[in-house]
Amino acid sequence: MTTSPGRRSSTFTRLLRHGFTDPSAAEQLLDLDALASVRSDPVLLEALGATADPDLALRGLVRVVEAGEESERQVLLDTLVTAKPLRDRLLGVLGASEALGDHLARHPRDWRALVTYESADLHPGVAEFEQGLADAVDPDSLRVAYRRCLLTLAARDVCGTTGLAQTAAELADLATATLRAALAIARTAAPEDAAQCRLAVVAMGKCGGRELNYVSDVDVIFVGEAHDGVDETKAMQAATRLAAHMMRICSETTVEGTIWEVDANLRPEGRNGPLVRTLSSHLAYYQRWAKTWEFQALLKARAVAGDPELGAEYVEAVSPLVWGAADRENFVPDVQKMRRRVVDNIPADRIERELKLGPGGLRDVEFAVQLLQLVHGRSDASLHSGSTLEALRALADGGYVGRADAAQLDEAYRFLRAMEHRIQLHRLRRTHLVPEDEADLRRLGRSLGMRTDPVAELNKAWKRHASVVRRLHEKIFYRPLLDAVAQLAPGESRLSPKAAAIRLEALGYADPAAALRHLEALSSGVTRKAAIQRTLLPVLLGWFADSADPDAGLLGFRKVSDALGKTPWYLRLLRDEGAAAENLARVLSAGRLAPDLLMRAPEAVAILGDPEGLRPRTREHLEQEVLAAVGRAGDAESAVAVVRGVRRRELFRTTAADLIGSYGTEDSPAEQDHGALVDRVGSAVTDLNAATIAGALRAAVRERWGDTLPTRFAVIGMGRFGGHELSYGSDADVLFVHRPREGVSDEEAGRAANAVVGEMRRLLQLPTADPPLLIDADLRPEGRTGPMVRTLKSYEAYYRRWSLVWESQALLRAEHMAGDEELGRAFVELVDPLRYPMEGLGEDAVREIRRLKARMESERMPRGADPTLHAKLGRGGLSDVEWTVQLMQMRHGWAEPGLRTTRTREALAAACAAGLIPAEDAQTLDEAWVLAARVRNAVMLVRGRPGDTFPSDARELAAVGRYLGYEPGHVGDMLDDYRRITRRARAVVEERFYGAAG
Repeated sequence: MTTSPGRRSSTFTRLLRHGFTDPSAAEQLLDLDALASVRSDPVLLEALGATADPDLALRGLVRVVEAGEESERQVLLDTLVTAKPLRDRLLGVLGASEALGDHLARHPRDWRALVTYESADLHPGVAEFEQGLADAVDPDSLRVAYRRCLLTLAARDVCGTTGLAQTAAELADLATATLRAALAIARTAAPEDAAQCRLAVVAMGKCGGRELNYVSDVDVIFVGEAHDGVDETKAMQAATRLAAHMMRICSETTVEGTIWEVDANLRPEGRNGPLVRTLSSHLAYYQRWAKTWEFQALLKARAVAGDPELGAEYVEAVSPLVWGAADRENFVPDVQKMRRRVVDNIPADRIERELKLGPGGLRDVEFAVQLLQLVHGRSDASLHSGSTLEALRALADGGYVGRADAAQLDEAYRFLRAMEHRIQLHRLRRTHLVPEDEADLRRLGRSLGMRTDPVAELNKAWKRHASVVRRLHEKIFYRPLLDAVAQLAPGESRLSPKAAAIRLEALGYADPAAALRHLEALSSGVTRKAAIQRTLLPVLLGWFADSADPDAGLLGFRKVSDALGKTPWYLRLLRDEGAAAENLARVLSAGRLAPDLLMRAPEAVAILGDPEGLRPRTREHLEQEVLAAVGRAGDAESAVAVVRGVRRRELFRTTAADLIGSYGTEDSPAEQDHGALVDRVGSAVTDLNAATIAGALRAAVRERWGDTLPTRFAVIGMGRFGGHELSYGSDADVLFVHRPREGVSDEEAGRAANAVVGEMRRLLQLPTADPPLLIDADLRPEGRTGPMVRTLKSYEAYYRRWSLVWESQALLRAEHMAGDEELGRAFVELVDPLRYPMEGLGEDAVREIRRLKARMESERMPRGADPTLHAKLGRGGLSDVEWTVQLMQMRHGWAEPGLRTTRTREALAAACAAGLIPAEDAQTLDEAWVLAARVRNAVMLVRGRPGDTFPSDARELAAVGRYLGYEPGHVGDMLDDYRRITRRARAVVEERFYGAAG
């Protein structure tokens, strides 16, 4: 076929028009002698152009023709141009599957399997496939026969003769016939083993559900019994040899390739358990040890090979256990774990191409359907199906899933599975990754009927269906709950109240009746508000269910919605600001403190929708706002009421940021640096309390003296306040210092200073809706018996003459917080020589500090408290770490500037940098201190009141665990980890504080 130079032949143009991407190569193939009799037949070119990959189909055809004998070639070519069914089937397979083209090239007579077009051929079952494999007597012949059967199955698929569900069912039936053939070969090879035992093969997973892929592990479980008169141990050994041989026959690679892996890891105890068990052994395991996911897997169990009676007995025996799984004690936390998408082990560069495990993938649909089956299947046998699509249809028919949602999921699932089938069919490899190569994407799109712009059309359709799954896979749990309390059109299916309660229980709601009342109150009616709530609630219910207390989350949401329901911006914020609704759900369901703060001023919910809203305000910003508010107020009480309102709002901001950072959201993972979380809370609460005290001070002065107090006055932060380490429930430890102004007597200045202190404390503790700020001045000279406020000179005289070592230690935390800055700096300069004594502490002082610490441990621990779990005073807790660090500060602060800080972690890091403590010991102390601080924060967040020990209530304990990063059902691990970490810290304390090191 020659043309003039520079001109393209008409054949080249026709090939381009028919979808060939390499017309030059195709022309050369058509010029081969092997195709001489058909190269000009227009029917052939038309049929090639209809395939997924015309270039691949033509190359495959040439290989098949050239591989056949001379007489066979002409028969094939004549049949090809005269019989449309063969032409469509053969070329369709060759254009979609390079692997099946390889098979036909090795076994060129197998094309004849595609000629027959009888009704049995159109819809074969296990019996027909068994007939197709009947001549297989060894692994190689079984592989050839299997591929021949697969060839006919794939031909029906690519030609559209069978749909997705029928293709998947046929693949499972072919697998069933193959397992039977492999077992027969194994039994023939070891007749003495076969004579000793009964062996049943139970299919699991997609094979069990009759929804298999082209290339997938075939999951199985083996059940064995001894024949009469045979010792059970010997029978099980024989059955194990038969089962292992059967697996090798299917799984091993020979000259004819492999079939697929047979995977028995779903058996009791997984790969650590025996390959074959008796029926009684299986049941004993399931009744005592099995986890919820194992019953989920058994949902698809189906006897497929070996002893049919034994297989049927097994399926019948485990069925009640499967459908009773929702009654198990740990079902709710197990469901919460299973509902979380497991994508951590998918490489980042693959997650966007994952059809199965990625967001909006096949696993999302399958898990959602299976979990709904487990929840409702115990009372509705119509849901007892192993097939995802059949079960989805049954869930819709029963009102357990909305019909529109079910239809969308059905369509998306079929499309994604069809993509998966075509991807695997190409090379018959097990993969769930969408290819990146343009040619592969083009072939894939064309195989699904996309011809105009296959790559663009494929990507668009794939993203659309994945988006549907991503949007619906969680909502299908919750939308029917709203329908259960809504007015539906006649004939619409809905969840019964009982079924709705069952589902809410399974999702972790302790009071489903109350939950349904809340849903009805929120979503009933025809108002725009109710319509928006019906859109929001399915998503919110999922986030609530993901927490330790879903009931509290839903109740809190109803309260906030009732308070703000008439505010136009509230529901619009939740609907339109992506993060706001999820942030609100996390905050409302994580404990009592944050919702209590929010309910006192629900408009603070706006913070959750502002990208900068969770960032803590600086002290300067807070003081500016507070002092401006005091300046506008009419009197001291109303001024401090505004100040305390600002404090409540900012406490809510801090708690919300802490909870969201600890829990994480769908778009933002949980903060991994727990020390940073603790530091942020400590700094934010400290700055907030300092600004609040500054506001109260200004209000108290302004009420009685106007702008100027007769004495300069400063508030010195002590303890955790001075160390910027306040937790949510901490008091503010302070010292008050004043210095009379020029011309003012000491008596007048003292009266004014004491009056200001009294008024400040009164104002900050007035009974209002806002949380009080308790000021504690017990660390002052002479303690509770000493004067509440002193002049700077009085402090100087006292510390010079009477100061005890514990007071010097307490002054390590002293820092100016409010009032006169110059006076505050003077006080800090005054105490520096006390807290960082030149040449360090003497041995007598060190012994005194150790004695005080030992006494505190024995006297201050609350009666009955577990010293291994007390965050403040317990073994390796806050006190242990802080006293160890403070001893280093007092011994070496005079020489090491880095130790001159009020902050524990900062001082510990400086001590490590100075070589005063090994890095490993410093890390151990830091980890324990951060954990203990987080426990105290968690207890306050969860219970709404401070505490130093883990809660005894199970739900509160679980909520503390979730805040600390533990999955549901792992509070035991949390307590074990706490004891382990603090035990290691205590060992360091014994050496560094009580020992000679230092």
